[in-house]
Amino acid sequence: MRMTVLASGSKGNSTVIASATTRVLVDAGLSCRELMKRMAQVNEDPSALDAILITHEHTDHVAGLAVLARRLRIPVYFSEPTHRAWVRQMTPRTTMTYAQWLDHVQKEKEARAALDAVETCDPEKCEQFGGVQIAAAIADEDEEDAPEATAKRDLASLPAVEYFQPGTSFCIGDLIIAPFTTPHDAADPCGFVFESATESIRMAIATDLGYMPPNVRSALQRIDVLLLESNHDLEMLKDGPYPWAVKQRVLSRVGHLSNDATAEFLARDYDGNAAYIVLGHLSETNNVPELALLSAEEAIRERGKLLGNRVLLAQQSEPLASIFL
Repeated sequence: MRMTVLASGSKGNSTVIASATTRVLVDAGLSCRELMKRMAQVNEDPSALDAILITHEHTDHVAGLAVLARRLRIPVYFSEPTHRAWVRQMTPRTTMTYAQWLDHVQKEKEARAALDAVETCDPEKCEQFGGVQIAAAIADEDEEDAPEATAKRDLASLPAVEYFQPGTSFCIGDLIIAPFTTPHDAADPCGFVFESATESIRMAIATDLGYMPPNVRSALQRIDVLLLESNHDLEMLKDGPYPWAVKQRVLSRVGHLSNDATAEFLARDYDGNAAYIVLGHLSETNNVPELALLSAEEAIRERGKLLGNRVLLAQQSEPLASIFL
């Protein structure tokens, strides 16, 4: 198995998890073009992806989702509440005056009448609406059936959607995937544990955590490669430029894990099983990679049996070299 973090941070998150025969992308928080570029940089073939999995609907996890899924023609796996929330935020919100609405309704009636005239071959009606209008109505109907046109009109159009439920495992190819609920301010946020059906290797992604509840601590047992959030330094966040309301959100129990909170988990509740711990979702404004790394390494040093764990940093600006096990 291998884990390849394409990007991790407040501006975009995406990770490839691959087994011998199956490859999935977890989140698509960069543009389609940038995701394709980064996969090329680490020799990941986008056409070999079997599916995209989404942790939650925030923009830094779904920015390139629709375009990438349509280009690759692969299914997207959501929890149902997350899919509904994503569709809502992808649906354009428009307002119109009452006069504009009446005009819109009238045009729709005329278009339907024109189509009825063609279908019934009524010469009188055909004459009434005119050949040009009828041709336009037919063209609109044909365009409605074209997948490419539908995709252009419907920003939430996807090749296929599959639902999962946090707490219930499912399979894609030879990957056994166990989603678990995470505390974050989204519709139904989750993390994932991936296990190969043919090898006893387990990888996990756990970011966007306001704190470490018992179910997350339990899910992160016996993990060989762990991508774990270390979002901010507490003092940098408190003294930083964010508005107070945003600071409160980040510090809340549905916000993000601080360096200190991550270190506390590693020192107290982590079982020490991972060969690699990847620190991710670092804030570029309220953290410094060296601080996150120092905090985690000090927690590991306090527990002698964890010294075999290697701590890596996932970055926003470039992909992390693939981790193979």
